[in-house]
Amino acid sequence: MVSIRKGLPAAQHPAAARLYWEAFGAKLGTVMGPDDRALAYLARVIRADHCFTAQSADGTLLGIAGFKSPLGSFAGGGPADLRVIYGRFGAYWRSLVLEALLDDVDNRRFLIDGIAVTHAARGQGIGTALVAALCAEGRARGYPEIRLEVIDSNWRARALYKRLGFVATHTARLGLLRPFFGFTAAITMVRPLTEADA
Repeated sequence: MVSIRKGLPAAQHPAAARLYWEAFGAKLGTVMGPDDRALAYLARVIRADHCFTAQSADGTLLGIAGFKSPLGSFAGGGPADLRVIYGRFGAYWRSLVLEALLDDVDNRRFLIDGIAVTHAARGQGIGTALVAALCAEGRARGYPEIRLEVIDSNWRARALYKRLGFVATHTARLGLLRPFFGFTAAITMVRPLTEADA
């Protein structure tokens, strides 16, 4: 039995940080690493009110899906958080690189801020259930569409999103930022939200 819940219990913040880093560390390692600092940063900044979780019957965290809102994002943080974990200089160059990567603002679509499922729980429909929860949340908030970014090399995720009705609308190549990240381009995918998502 797997349950999808809105929010994240405080006791699961470290597990959520580990799961998120397992999913995205290979892409963000140069900027957010080393691992211990990345985990400390994520545990500090993740917002329990900006996610859905998939949990087993015994309460084990199996998956997490973050989202963004005008009030913030699941794994955002800011310059002050970077300074606490990485120091003044480390925070300075990281904030410049991240700002260049994350300078997009979209007030018309509900924005997904990462989906991660544990290796052991993949192939059980958990990713699909988390996307459904995000779509319902976006619809409840009055958005006409939902949007996510997926890296070009993540064929498995792209296939899932396509199967769930997402359509690729844009590809952003990293260009000069390429040495900082473990991917070459990010693909924007969008899906309309309908009454069936409520």
